[in-house]
Amino acid sequence: MGEYKTTIGLEIHAELRTKTKMFCNSKNDSDEIRPNVNICPVCTAQPGTLPVINKEAVKSVLKVGLALNGHLADFTEFDRKNYFYPDIPKGYQISQYKYPLVSGGQLNGIEITRIHLEEDTARSSHKGNYSLVDFNRAGVPLMELVTEPVIETARQAGNFARELQLLLRYLGVSDANMEKGEMRVEANISVSLDDNFGTKVEVKNLNSFRVVEKAIAYEVDRQKAVLEDGGIIVQETRGWDENSQKTFSQRIKEGSADYRYFPDPDLPKLKISEIPEFQEEELRKEIPELPNEKRERYRNNFGIKEEDIEVYILNKDLAELFEAVGNNFSEDKDIIKLASNYLTSDLVGLIKGKNQVEGLGKIEVDNFVNLIKLVKEEKISSRGAKDILALMYLEGGNPEKIAEEKGLFQMTDNGELQKIIEQVILENPIVIEEYRGGKEASLQYLVGQGMKISKGSANPARISELLKENLS
Repeated sequence: MGEYKTTIGLEIHAELRTKTKMFCNSKNDSDEIRPNVNICPVCTAQPGTLPVINKEAVKSVLKVGLALNGHLADFTEFDRKNYFYPDIPKGYQISQYKYPLVSGGQLNGIEITRIHLEEDTARSSHKGNYSLVDFNRAGVPLMELVTEPVIETARQAGNFARELQLLLRYLGVSDANMEKGEMRVEANISVSLDDNFGTKVEVKNLNSFRVVEKAIAYEVDRQKAVLEDGGIIVQETRGWDENSQKTFSQRIKEGSADYRYFPDPDLPKLKISEIPEFQEEELRKEIPELPNEKRERYRNNFGIKEEDIEVYILNKDLAELFEAVGNNFSEDKDIIKLASNYLTSDLVGLIKGKNQVEGLGKIEVDNFVNLIKLVKEEKISSRGAKDILALMYLEGGNPEKIAEEKGLFQMTDNGELQKIIEQVILENPIVIEEYRGGKEASLQYLVGQGMKISKGSANPARISELLKENLS
């Protein structure tokens, strides 16, 4: 057998963060847990009701299109996508087919085919031999983004989905929480032995980035095994079984003809250029600094590690705190890197620790900047700074006052430091002999003992110097 070619395309749905649903004024609230609360005659498809287009939802998709350097449509319309399922109250879904809002674009080096707008379905719950339907989600604005079939690996697919989630959050158009179903990924996967596309298999409703990567990897291996055995890949829709860690067949895949698309007669055609707030120059005013732009600025302005940059890209509060430090020490890249180390290791550790408090705890920007200044001026040690940061996180407060109360200011009196050195030498005769015998690592142990005696208030570099002087 020759080498297999894997081709992957993604279809990603994201619920938009609008106040009301796509075609009615029912509340759009993904946190509502009571069934059938946010509903009305329109989104439950009562006879004689008429839909009205949510302008904010259209605007949100256009902003996504601009952020991805896509082409915004001048003419667009909504279509009826006809199929029957209990969670589709009308017997059709209002979507877009021939004239999507956005064509083209790119993200993470992946070309995008289209971005269109539709309404979400209701939610079915299956209980033994019967099912229940909750219409709270029915009619929620749903953006669908379709990539070109140019993705080659599961990891590449997962990274694209992660970056899209970031972008949607930066734009403020969707929270895109996968655990709430606000963002769902479907992967179209084909495997072939030549440069032509193989038979496409769709894996639906992948609800985490981990599952996206695992399901794609499994499906690629499954298709290769079928071909190796001389079998034929069936065009179908499959799901992911978390328990067995396998995809499973759900139904034969429909084509576009099966949905009998036609323009919705109840909704007006849209001429984008005739709607003032949809003009490109107006939309661009609402687009903030995007993740890739922020990455580039951090590289150029601060020179910090790539892994640190990603921490700030993912955590807006932490990024704001870091930028306050960067603005205070703009000419000192070393101190900026030092501050970043405290934030991405020590503060992140506190945020993830057992004593969690909301956000960045009780740390105030000015107090954190002052803490870094104390470190820079060598008034407190690294160990002291970590202890002060932990107290600031839990209780707040001025770092200088905390250092004074806890005795964490570094000793500068040579007489006091000498007493510590003498105590270290007196209490560690074996280690002293090891050091004198050429074991350099013993010095670090002795420095640690000095720091312990001083309760972190001594300068470790000065302790090291004095030890060397006394032991030479």
